[in-house]
Amino acid sequence: MNKDITLKNLKIGETALIKEIFIEGDLKKRLYELGFIKGSVVKCILKSPLNDPKAYFIKGTTIALRSDITKNIICEKEE
Repeated sequence: MNKDITLKNLKIGETALIKEIFIEGDLKKRLYELGFIKGSVVKCILKSPLNDPKAYFIKGTTIALRSDITKNIICEKEE
């Protein structure tokens, strides 16, 4: 069974497919350049002591994103 969640809610060690990004402008373009596109597999690998930001592994690279960004990225997580 698949479940839609925001990237913000992905827990350490969990993997999901990106479905939709509800961000506009230069930030959306930069996320696309980093591999955050529909169908990409993303894994949450680290979190800061206060849970923000979290580090995600995507397309061979690791990037840290704040929750104000990741709350706008919808993913599909397999249960």
